[in-house]
Order: sequence, then structure tokens, then C-alpha cells
Amino acid sequence: MKSEQLLENLEFHDAEPFAQPLLVDQSSRIIRWMLKPGQQIAEHKVPHSPFYVVVLKGQGMFSGRDGREKAYGAGSLLILEPGEPHSVRALDEELIFVSFMQAVESMRPDRTGGEIGRE
Repeated sequence: MKSEQLLENLEFHDAEPFAQPLLVDQSSRIIRWMLKPGQQIAEHKVPHSPFYVVVLKGQGMFSGRDGREKAYGAGSLLILEPGEPHSVRALDEELIFVSFMQAVESMRPDRTGGEIGRE
């Protein structure tokens, strides 16, 4: 069994949100996202997999298919369908969430196992 302390050893970047791969293997990807207040992730989609988000700390404005932003905070679970457009914006505090998705052939880890493949 492996384990991760999800609210320890956090890393925030000034220029943009930081995405830290926690698990990248043949079947799945788990990524911890750390956003400083006001940082955002522009609208995008995961075409090949459902996309699950668990908010661990802070509050953010998340949008889904309808494009409307809604505030979600710690303890929230968001479930997005494959291909559903989504975006996120941190409010006035640090925002930390974990995302879960299925991997596909084009998203395999590199030789070190530490990098996320591209879609």
C-alpha cells in the first residue's frame, strides 16, 4: 500500500497554478492542484475520461458544461463527464484539490514515472 498526506509539502507557484502528479500509471492519473488566491485554470476538457475533483482546502469557483461558475469548498466532490468543459478560479485564499481520471495510451508516464503525458 502507498499513501500520501494530501495537505503536507504543498508547493505554490507565483506565475501559475501548480499540478503535482501523485500517481501516473497505465490506468489512472491522480493530480494535486495548488492555486494561490486569484489564480485560475482556463476552460479545457478531458475527452477520454470522467474527471473527478475533491476539494481539500479553500474555496474556488468551478464551472462545468453550462459555463456558470459556482463556489465549492473543502469536502466537495465534483463529477464531470468525459469531454465536459470545465474551469476553476481560486477565490481569496489558497485552493487545494485533487483530481482523478483514467489514463489512455497517449498519457503514459515518462521513464521516471513523474511526468503527466499529453492528450
